Amino acid sequence: MWIADVVIKHKCLIADKCEKYQVSTISVPFNIAIEKDITYSPEFHTLWGDQKNIQKWIAAVKKDKELHNIEVDGNKVFLVEVTRRKIPVTIRARLQQKIIWTKPIHINIKGEEHWSIASWDKKYIMDFIAETKKVSQYIILKSVKQTKLKDIYYTRLLPGLSPQQKKIITIAFENGYYDWPKRTDLQQLAQKAKISVSTLREHLKRAEKKLLPDLIKQL
Repeated sequence: MWIADVVIKHKCLIADKCEKYQVSTISVPFNIAIEKDITYSPEFHTLWGDQKNIQKWIAAVKKDKELHNIEVDGNKVFLVEVTRRKIPVTIRARLQQKIIWTKPIHINIKGEEHWSIASWDKKYIMDFIAETKKVSQYIILKSVKQTKLKDIYYTRLLPGLSPQQKKIITIAFENGYYDWPKRTDLQQLAQKAKISVSTLREHLKRAEKKLLPDLIKQL
């Protein structure tokens, strides 16, 4: 199996709002339908960021005429994107399921989509990248390798986190606290969150304790 990690930046109804309102999302896409050149893309989003910004994002989504069947539960949103524009999921659908999503799509506050995809033939991945370049501002192939497909990762997202825990772990993630080597430390994160280091550490540890059991079960 061939597995690739790619970063895609294109004109997107969802990603553009992430960039505008400084919200990131973990997006779980479902089966894509194409009828008469119209793409129907049902998606489930879990939003990360400042709660006020999340509410602005949701309000903007509700006003968008190309987004339908919207259901909101806190920071979780289901919607169906309906568009005549050719977008990356359109290309993926036209490859007739030859491209497999191995993880949910992460859209960051820069409006970049991080895809992890797989196929039994490298050609299908390269075809997807070539076609996606035509409808994108840019696409970056971070890695492509042949390996065994060990995991398809779809887990329950953000189990029972408080608003403050979501905020703190989001700040930590977006600022590279979980990168190796780390791009920030607790002192810098506390300054960004405008709280003490001890309070930030407590929120972060409580959030990690809630998230880790679900993650460990996937191993």
